[in-house]
This record gives sequence, structure tokens and C-alpha cells, in this order.
Amino acid sequence: MAPAAISPEQAAQFLGSPPGDIERCQAPEPADSAAQVRCLIGRKYTGELREEALKFHAETGGVVGLEKAGTLDGGYRGNIQIVPEAPEGKYRRHLGWVLGGLASIDEFFRWLGEPRSYRWKPLGLRFYRSVGRKTPAAYAQDWQVAYNVEGGINTSADVVRETLFHEIFHLNDEAHGGWSERALEGTFQKIVARCGARTPCLAPYAPGTTMVRGGTYYAFQPGNGVGEYAAELALRYYAEHHRLQRGEKVSRPFKCGPEENRLAWSLLVDEFFRVDRVPGCSP
Repeated sequence: MAPAAISPEQAAQFLGSPPGDIERCQAPEPADSAAQVRCLIGRKYTGELREEALKFHAETGGVVGLEKAGTLDGGYRGNIQIVPEAPEGKYRRHLGWVLGGLASIDEFFRWLGEPRSYRWKPLGLRFYRSVGRKTPAAYAQDWQVAYNVEGGINTSADVVRETLFHEIFHLNDEAHGGWSERALEGTFQKIVARCGARTPCLAPYAPGTTMVRGGTYYAFQPGNGVGEYAAELALRYYAEHHRLQRGEKVSRPFKCGPEENRLAWSLLVDEFFRVDRVPGCSP
């Protein structure tokens, strides 16, 4: 999937640039939109954050920005107030985790073979803080990932990297016309009809181990729907292949579980990644 460059207008929106900054950053060459974006980043930030944001744009074409203040419909979580929050000061580590995670994902896809039907860059990053809450850790739409510096699970580089992969899958699912609903709804509903929200029953079908407090596996939490099951499946694909990338073995491949797992895994691979390096299942 050919990545689309982030335009100066989009960058100004991500950054929350004041009116007139696009004109102030007019490039000498009209076609040099990247120079305009660099100028906008330079006008927005200072110090280390400016350096990191410019480096991120140079390496990936992405833009580090801020989410707008507002109220988020958190589904089963209820309404959540969010405010823009720069990843500076006590939140500085989150910038390193996010940028490091995206660099690791980029390295992973170079190792995998850079699938043509999957996009992971460039992205607009929007940092925010949820008021009095720790959720959601992140959310994504329109090739933007919004990241919560107060996210309850955003506690380490590894977790943040996996969260980013999960959210980037949502963007690709959206770009493929809501693929998860077309391809996986039947399998997903079959599992839910069999197990409901009973965690022990769902365990063999759960792509990941993330649990909802007071609920069940995130992939099957009532109200989440097939899109979250699909994103957790994509994350499982990444986790197993990331182990192979590090020279480790995959002891219990997801596809070697129940038939529903094999089918969902195969459909995911065919649609997005086209490569499956996880060894086959033993008889």
C-alpha cells in the first residue's frame, strides 16, 4: 500500500498550529511540502521535543502532534474527558516509547518483507491525557494514532509497541473497507455463541492475554465487537513473528488451536501480510 505523505494542512491540524503558520512556512519551491511540514514542526516545538519530532518526520514522514480537547465515547467505559498533553516533563518517557516502538515495527516489516497491502507509516501522532481516567490507552482513525500519556497499560516500551501495532491494524482494517466485519464476523459470532463471556471457555480462542477488569478477554469483551478480536489477532501474528525475528521459537502457534483459530489466521495472512513464517502444526 503506497503511503500518502502528510500535507502541510494536515500537519498544521495535528500540531494545533496557530492561524497563519502555513503561510509563514511557505516553501521556496511550491512543491516542497515536506519543507513546510518541517517548518511547522520547528515553530511548534522547542528543545528536545523539536529535535525528536523533526527526526521522526525525516525518518518516517510522520508528525508528532496533540489531540484536541473533548469528550470521547468510550463504549462500555462511558464518556471520557480528554485534553491535549505534550510528551514532555514527567511524560517524556512516553515519547521515547512511542517513537522507539514505531521504529521497531518498521524494522519488523523490513524483516518480514514489507507487505504491499499493509501500511504502518507515515502516521499522525496525537498525544493526550484522559482526565481522572486511565483509559483508553490509545485509539486510531484516518491514519492517526492518539496516545494517552496516562494510559493504565502504557507502562513499558514493550507494551506500548504492542499497543501501537494493535492500533495500526485498526487503521488498515478501516482502509480495507472494514475487512474484519466481512471476513471474521461469522467466526467471531460462532465463538461468542458457544462461550458467551465465560473466560475459561474463551481461553482457547483468545488471540491475546489482555483482560478487561471485571470482564473477560479484551478480544471478546461484550461491546467491543469483531474489530477488537481482529486487532488482537493481528497482534498475535506480530508477537509470533517477532519471536522468530529474534531467533526464538513459537511454542504454541495460535493457528494450531481450534479450527476457528486456523481459519481466522489464514484469512488475516491472505488479506494483509501474505507471509506466514510460523512453522506448521505437528500432527
